[in-house]
Amino acid sequence: MESQPLTFLVLFLLSLIGGAAPDLASDRAALLAFRDAVGHAVRWDTSSPPCSWPGVECFGGRVTELHLPSYTLAGEIPAGTLGNLTALRTLSLRINSLSGPLPADIAALAQLRSLYLQDNLLSGEIPPAIFSLPLLVRLNLARNRFSGGISPEFAKLTRLRTLYLENNRLTGEIPGLNFISLDFFNVSFNQLNGSVPASLRSMPASAFLGMPLCGGPLGPCPDEISPAPDLPPSSRKKLSDSAVAGIAIGSALGLLILLVLFLLCRRKFDGPKKSPVEAEIALSDKESSKVLGKTKPPPSAAPGGGKNLVFMARVSKVYDLEDLLKASAEVLGKGTFGTTYKAVLEMGAVVAVKRLKDVNLPDKEFVEKISAIGAMAHPNIVPLQAYYCNKDEKLLVFEFMSMGSLSSLLHGSTGSGHTALDWESRSSIALAAARGIEYIHSTNPKASHGNISSSNVLLSRSYEARISDHGLAHLSGAAVISLRSAGYRAPEVTDARNVSQKADVFSFGVLLLELLTGKAPAHTVGSDEGVDLPRWVQSVVREEWTAEVFDVELLRNQSVEQEMVQLLQLALDCAASHPERRPTMAEVVVRIEEISTSTSVSPEAPPNSRVV
Repeated sequence: MESQPLTFLVLFLLSLIGGAAPDLASDRAALLAFRDAVGHAVRWDTSSPPCSWPGVECFGGRVTELHLPSYTLAGEIPAGTLGNLTALRTLSLRINSLSGPLPADIAALAQLRSLYLQDNLLSGEIPPAIFSLPLLVRLNLARNRFSGGISPEFAKLTRLRTLYLENNRLTGEIPGLNFISLDFFNVSFNQLNGSVPASLRSMPASAFLGMPLCGGPLGPCPDEISPAPDLPPSSRKKLSDSAVAGIAIGSALGLLILLVLFLLCRRKFDGPKKSPVEAEIALSDKESSKVLGKTKPPPSAAPGGGKNLVFMARVSKVYDLEDLLKASAEVLGKGTFGTTYKAVLEMGAVVAVKRLKDVNLPDKEFVEKISAIGAMAHPNIVPLQAYYCNKDEKLLVFEFMSMGSLSSLLHGSTGSGHTALDWESRSSIALAAARGIEYIHSTNPKASHGNISSSNVLLSRSYEARISDHGLAHLSGAAVISLRSAGYRAPEVTDARNVSQKADVFSFGVLLLELLTGKAPAHTVGSDEGVDLPRWVQSVVREEWTAEVFDVELLRNQSVEQEMVQLLQLALDCAASHPERRPTMAEVVVRIEEISTSTSVSPEAPPNSRVV
């Protein structure tokens, strides 16, 4: 009996010697075999432990995460490599050139939570091995060459919250996948047909683009449209009488509204003195000898301009130029493209008025460009309500955003009413801003914002973020980039009027770094050290002091450190020196959505991640 505890102790020690060490050793062998097969550009110091290699994370003596995005991986993934990393929880091989089918032995990755394989050349059918990963939460296979149908076996992944399959070659109909917790889903731009199943009809229309599908957000299918019943003559008679009564009541209300608007528009100046807005404009631009309202051009002075404001098609005309001139005004700020005022109209409405400067375009071209800007309708873009155009003045009227800019919220004095932003607010702002920029890019392959900064991210009372000043860079005649915007400028940009979508991505990456660090990029430009915000963050990360880069307000919540590191990695990817290495804004939106999703998923291991 006395020998029994000794026996247990010997067995325990043998398990440590013969279990944990060979597990890590086998992980090391699997990683090296994978690198030798497809990752010749990966530089790992084989004299050091694998847990210190770039892109490799460990926990409990095993490799639990492998992040190798944009590492120029190429070729087919052989069996006996990744499948041997049996403790793996996150696998990210996105934005590489991996090809061929996925090996069947990935079914051995029973602990896998996140699998990111988007933007590769992977082909063949989606392997059944994926359906053997019971803990999978996030799966992204977008922008590959997968073919075949979408298997009903996806329903086995009961924990799945993100499924992206867009831009592949999938065929057939979408099966009725009854996911309980699916938050993000996209199968756009495949070769699918038929109807959207009932279980997926709560998804937005953007999840099913580019295919002959119907149902749910895409509108009813032909067999779902019921013909109108043939009413008897007596019913048609009654319906006609009701319609006549409705038209009469509607006409009376319409005339009443028009009368009220007419009375509002009849108000005149009280005297020759300048109106509040007029005075503000004169004070803010002493170089100008002409003041709006002093020189009133004839109606033919500008195409669509003249004596009054031109409203966008979707905006109701409830005020005019005269109302605007009589409004009380407050200067909100002077930016790259002009001075912005807060104007409070006598009727109570509040708008933001931007007085443009350095606009040398012919009036016709100006109106065309402004009309294109005004046509943009997205919940994360500040809507243009109206504009005024003549030879001397060009004004833009926008919806007023009551909480001001992200810049003032991040860098203003906390003693003057500014609120410290927590992780949830910052990640929500990042996602909203990214969606707004993605929309701008989607309108035209060459469309860009041109001046992304925290000053141009405005917030509503509920802290909903919207992008402002979109498209104004293309109106300005000044190619010089201001000091404030220089901190966001991509290295290849030399002319502020010629900014590519990839340059926008760089600026957005700096914006993300600003959100995470709390540091203003403009404060580092022109300093004695000559270090901009991206380079400063990279220098800190290289020394493995990742926690040092984050704003102290964010570090109060230790439970989201892993998500903060993931957003930091995305920011550095966006701020890459070479444009071709930057993701698209569509990819940025997807990655922020994934990070936002993972915030609500409890981590299985302590957040000890490093940026790679």
